Amino acid sequence: MLRTALKYLAVVTAAVLLTAPPALAHEHMRMTKESPKSVQLRETLRDLWIGHVFWVRNVAYSTRIGDMEAAKVAEQNVVSNARALADSVSPLYGKKASDKLFGLLAGHYGAIKEYMTASYAGNKEGKDAAVEKIKANAIDIATFLSGANPNWPKQTLVSLLFAHGGHHMAQIDEFAAKNYTAEAQTWEAMKNHMYLIADALAGGIVKQFPKKF
Repeated sequence: MLRTALKYLAVVTAAVLLTAPPALAHEHMRMTKESPKSVQLRETLRDLWIGHVFWVRNVAYSTRIGDMEAAKVAEQNVVSNARALADSVSPLYGKKASDKLFGLLAGHYGAIKEYMTASYAGNKEGKDAAVEKIKANAIDIATFLSGANPNWPKQTLVSLLFAHGGHHMAQIDEFAAKNYTAEAQTWEAMKNHMYLIADALAGGIVKQFPKKF
């Protein structure tokens, strides 16, 4: 089933991150002389993508323990973070691209939230339907980003985003099962994976706009 495949991809990605050398994009940037602006871009994108998983995790955990006020605040921050992520591309790609990315990120969170709701309710059909939305949204994001920057290959992005979705689903199911030991491991993998995505995006931007960095 697709959900299992996505989770397997996330596990494989986590294993690679734990045993392999630093992420290729980040390693390339380290091997070349980074300008202050390129370093700032990379660190900004890392902070933003870590913020994404941090706040989505807070939504998932707060919902699981029934603290809906905390979940509401966390969700507000999910939206604010998505807006900040989208706005980060505006200076280079324009407001139209920024708004498009915001809509795609909203779709990503919406699908993850649907999966969370179904998982906590023990609704297998609901989970399967949400997985299809997560997959389609990941492909849409990869298509959009690869169209904006030739240094972001679509299939590479699809793989990265499928693994990201798999991490979200694994984390939610672990919260549902109150398997906090497993969730702690997933959380570490999620954070490392966000660094991988952020570094790949930053590297592509610097390569596309070398005179700006």
